[in-house]
Amino acid sequence: MNTVTAPAPPADLSRRPAPKPRNIAPAVVLIALLAAGVWSVDAVGINVQAIASSLDNAVAFTQRMFPLDFPPLPETVGMVLETLAIVFLATFLSVVLSVPLALAAARATAMGRLSQGAARTLIVLARAVPDLVLAIVFLRLFGLGATAGILAMGIHSVGMVAKLYADAIEELDDGPRESIEAAGGHRRQQIAAAIPQVLLPQMVATALHRFDINLRTSVLLGYVGVGGIGLAIADALRTLDYQRGMALALLVLGLCIAIELLSGAIRAAIMKRSGGAVRGGTWTDKLFAAGVTGADRAAGAGPTVRLTPPWTAARAQRFLSSALILVLLAASLWRVDNSPEALWQGLLSLPETLGLFLPPSAGGTWDSVMEQLLLTVQIALASTLIGAVLAVPIGILAANNVVANRAVRTFFRVLIVVVRGIPELILAIIFVVISGLGGVAGTLALAVGAVGLLSKLVADSLEETDTEVQDAMRTAGASEAQVFFAATLRQAAPAFIAHTMYLLDSNIRAATLLGVVGAGGIGFLLLNASRVNQFDVVTLILILMVVVVLAVEALSMWLRRAVR
Repeated sequence: MNTVTAPAPPADLSRRPAPKPRNIAPAVVLIALLAAGVWSVDAVGINVQAIASSLDNAVAFTQRMFPLDFPPLPETVGMVLETLAIVFLATFLSVVLSVPLALAAARATAMGRLSQGAARTLIVLARAVPDLVLAIVFLRLFGLGATAGILAMGIHSVGMVAKLYADAIEELDDGPRESIEAAGGHRRQQIAAAIPQVLLPQMVATALHRFDINLRTSVLLGYVGVGGIGLAIADALRTLDYQRGMALALLVLGLCIAIELLSGAIRAAIMKRSGGAVRGGTWTDKLFAAGVTGADRAAGAGPTVRLTPPWTAARAQRFLSSALILVLLAASLWRVDNSPEALWQGLLSLPETLGLFLPPSAGGTWDSVMEQLLLTVQIALASTLIGAVLAVPIGILAANNVVANRAVRTFFRVLIVVVRGIPELILAIIFVVISGLGGVAGTLALAVGAVGLLSKLVADSLEETDTEVQDAMRTAGASEAQVFFAATLRQAAPAFIAHTMYLLDSNIRAATLLGVVGAGGIGFLLLNASRVNQFDVVTLILILMVVVVLAVEALSMWLRRAVR
């Protein structure tokens, strides 16, 4: 007897599966951050009326800055050389300090969990402490001049350089090191023989990128007494000499763009020689590496970097590069005014100087400190929101796989690098003159500066998406708009979130620094406290900023893991 089974009722395809709790939490946090950004824009005072009322000041400022007053050529060359020497020495110091820290922090080369944890902690603290605070401490120790700036930028740079070095070590193929270990080589031989062959290109590329960042930072440190172009700009603007100040600012812009083009070309050459092993980079890397396609990199195209006993062209090039670095190091040490006696006296007075910074105290201004700390966070949130609104469409129009017109892509790529070349400090000075002292100037300066960073990251994220998914949708008859929103944008969305959180993290630090020129936030209190020798207040402000930065960094790390 045959039994007839009744067909199962059709599934209710109209009901979507309920969202999982682990997916709800990141969405709630992102919505809360968006709401906080909107609230911050209103709290800071960014609105159409405020911007419109500043137009007259903008016209008056433009009239006062022309004609530009450039210093005599010998003086200009001297300032440029001094600035480059300070930046080179700071970057060199960061590399020297970062290599042992990275070896101790990476799992493959760490001597134990204790040393690894200690190294990771030092790297995080170096990144969290603003170089402005370090400069204030070192200026108290060693006096005015280049020494404080070199040490401040060098130690702060360790937070980025050592982290990238440690990450690069952990991503290396551990086979060569294990082979040397199996052959009886001790730990020092394993590190010296196996790791530098592959890590050296990444080290150079990271150092060049940090050099670009330190060049912009050196302008800010001029406001607290570090030499170079930054000090000349500070002196000119303190006397309201806008013709000289803006001429020097234009000089900084040209120098930043030129250095980024040069370092980008060098990084691109390193990336080609390393067969694509060096990751990351800026828009200039892609410009100069245009001959190497993604398929070439995937196939390992390009000569490998090996140190062999014969004097090959690659070895000769490495030798000449090392010799050039030594020459630049000697020239930089000769150019800057570093007194060994002052350095030694400063080290001897270190315990006494540190005693001035401890214990931390509000100096009777606790309410003011907390108010300005809140304003600093509001400036960072508002500038990140405005910057994202401006940067996302620019980054989309600069992406190769989104915009087919090459002229359009090139225009927006050039726009990105021009905006990126302007130090936020220069933007803050201009907006302070136009809109007055306060958070409006800092917010607008960081929002414009965000275009140079975030739009480049957005474009790179779009170009790194899986093109096969996009081609499949086109084959199925989807329009370009459908391909973009359903495939390209959807794949890049997690990267967008990560980049925006990185921008927020950077803007909190930058908002602190821009307060030095009156652009709102706790940086103004920081500078005033240092000027009247209230170093215990400086310590309190530093502790508060480190807590805020670490909290944002922890939130950013959690969001990046949650949205993957």
